[in-house]
Amino acid sequence: MNQKEVSAWTYHYSNKSYSWNYSRAFCQKYYTDLVAIQNKNEIAYLNETVPYYSSYYWIGIRKIDNKWTWVGTKKTLTKEAENWADNEPNNKKNNQDCVEIYIKSPSAPGKWNDEPCWKKKRALCYRASCQDMSCSKQGECIETIGNYTCSCYPGFYGPECEYAVQCPALKSPEQGSMSCFHSAKAFQHQSSCSFSCEEGFALVGPEVVQCTASGVWTAPTPVCKALQCQDLPTSNKVRVNCSHPFGDFRYQSTCSFTCDEGSFLVGASVLQCLDTGNWDAPFPECQ
Repeated sequence: MNQKEVSAWTYHYSNKSYSWNYSRAFCQKYYTDLVAIQNKNEIAYLNETVPYYSSYYWIGIRKIDNKWTWVGTKKTLTKEAENWADNEPNNKKNNQDCVEIYIKSPSAPGKWNDEPCWKKKRALCYRASCQDMSCSKQGECIETIGNYTCSCYPGFYGPECEYAVQCPALKSPEQGSMSCFHSAKAFQHQSSCSFSCEEGFALVGPEVVQCTASGVWTAPTPVCKALQCQDLPTSNKVRVNCSHPFGDFRYQSTCSFTCDEGSFLVGASVLQCLDTGNWDAPFPECQ
């Protein structure tokens, strides 16, 4: 086994020749995988530094569902990334499903050719500079020669995707409470807050809101509204005097009843709206 190093990212190749499948197993066992070429600069570097070998080298492309695919990322090969030799791929005998690279080929240096996967060639491997914690696990780690770059997932930013988009801070609703889960800092992307109300109050709005990648909550903060009791019946004989701390005939409203002179009250002289949304006694009458 030999290697060529470029800072954090190293290239390696086998001294022996193997089939494509065995070459990939070799690379995965000792390094990361067969080379996944990102750009023309990488091809030029490999062609310059890796030694010539008459049977050439396998790289990490093969045909999957009739599409040329980078096996490490399972992404389809794009036209911009292709580097086929002239008149390739030609799929002779309909069995050329793997790809070799012509290292130091006199006629087509660095170009690609499709070949039957059983043929024996050297394995061209790489050891990734991307590690488990690269990009803070909040972005896609993209290998470059000698280093890597981070393509941050929505809601994250920074060289290592280490920062999260902030949402405005929230407060508990009046007569209610709020409980929040924060992955790191408070009120940032992926934070979620749940709301509940005290007895006698009902939640108006969503029970849970989340901080989105655009820095806004999925909904406005809900409010706690006092439960409504039944309106009092009207009567010419009964006089009513009420206090409403949370709105007309709502939770904790209290009403007192009196009768005109010559009549007497049948029932409770004071009613209160309970936390169930019901009055604590039937409506009284004047007789």
